[in-house]
Amino acid sequence: MYGGLVHAHSGLRWVVLILLLAAIFNAFRKWRGKREHTESDRKLTLYALIATHIQLVLGLVLYFFVSPKVLFAAETMKDKIYRFFTVEHIFIMLIAITLITMGYSKAKRATTAIRKFKITFWYYLIALVLILASIPWPFMGYGTRWF
Repeated sequence: MYGGLVHAHSGLRWVVLILLLAAIFNAFRKWRGKREHTESDRKLTLYALIATHIQLVLGLVLYFFVSPKVLFAAETMKDKIYRFFTVEHIFIMLIAITLITMGYSKAKRATTAIRKFKITFWYYLIALVLILASIPWPFMGYGTRWF
């Protein structure tokens, strides 16, 4: 069960990253081009939001139920891997997902197309930077793989 969840969580990361990049580039291009906000623009940002929330659910199941890399004990902060997965990874990812959710909600309520694209661009971009900073990339030494 652990292996399957880790692979799903790791594989879905690429879907999330691609959707976030697509939403950011789309928002920037249309914000700068002063174009109208269409249904496909809303769907793209919604799909990015949904993918990140699915990723959150998988991550929470791993975090609370099956991951051997999460430890709630006194020695958690002394060990690099336990600290990263128990504290740093989840904390930064929760902030990023909150930003994506707030950005989607604020853009949905915005009255002009330019404002919608600007909000989407900034919220999703900041969230993407946080996500990229807290992914346990293989070169970081946390015992993870690319997929």
